[in-house]
Amino acid sequence: MKHPSLQIIRDEHSSLAAMLRSMRMMVERGPGDNPEKFFDVLRAMLFYIDEFPERLHHPKESDLLFPHVVRAAPSVMAAVQKLESDHMNGEKTVRELQHQLLGWELLGESRRAAFVDACKQYVTFYLEHMRLEETAILPVAEKVLTDAQWKALDAAFEKNCDPLTGKYSPDPAYDRLFTRIVMRAPAPIGLGDN
Repeated sequence: MKHPSLQIIRDEHSSLAAMLRSMRMMVERGPGDNPEKFFDVLRAMLFYIDEFPERLHHPKESDLLFPHVVRAAPSVMAAVQKLESDHMNGEKTVRELQHQLLGWELLGESRRAAFVDACKQYVTFYLEHMRLEETAILPVAEKVLTDAQWKALDAAFEKNCDPLTGKYSPDPAYDRLFTRIVMRAPAPIGLGDN
């Protein structure tokens, strides 16, 4: 691919989509006979979503990619405004989901339905958010950005260290988090016992 940052964005979206779908699958299965492991894995998944995409991936899109694309192609402004709104609310939304999960874990079944509903809505929202970026922004970026803009974007995105993509040297802390999720989540989500 001509622009490494585009591949990195798509790889990060793909790994995040897999994480989101796995989280939804776990929630649909429920805690089963091992609630401690269930809640531990879901907490780790939500922490990953809060930690990596919200703090490393989205800021680079908001600060670098979107402004360049909008300046060169004002026709994407409505899509960028929607995406920026999503980014602005993303951290708050994932924190609310973490709180609802903790409520279910600590206060019991009376809190389960609220978390399950919120989790399903969040996964749907996030998958749609990434779809919009990939269909409305990235193709336009490929057409309108200059070589100098791509060079800056490529340098910024190559600093991302998302262990879920398997392609970039991960920060050891993220590598431990990824390993924890994979080793404890039940198959087919991870390698843990069912």
